Amino acid sequence: MNSPQEPMPLNDPYRPYDPPQETRRRSREGAGADRTALVIHTIADIAAGFLGLWILLYLLDANQGNVFVGFVQGMADWLAGWSQDIFTMDIEGMRVFLNYGLAAVIYLLLGHGIAAWIRRL
Repeated sequence: MNSPQEPMPLNDPYRPYDPPQETRRRSREGAGADRTALVIHTIADIAAGFLGLWILLYLLDANQGNVFVGFVQGMADWLAGWSQDIFTMDIEGMRVFLNYGLAAVIYLLLGHGIAAWIRRL
């Protein structure tokens, strides 16, 4: 096409808004896997968020009688029940940081790893 008067070739249709066939097929076939991966990813982030929030509230000496602080502590205790007393330090703040932090890191690693694996399927 050297000049504007030449017609477009017939075997090369111009479709600016049509995505490639591979993109359309992948979006339909992988939609369930992508949603599942997103749910797993989000649950892991929420769990780690509760654990991180409890660490922060504990280290800042939040009021233990407050309803919100009690709720966050209960959720963190439930989520990190398996990791309690792995580290037994004399300093209480360091013990809370290490035990709850370990659980948060493991939730993040597992959740994001499983989500990435599901997306690749």
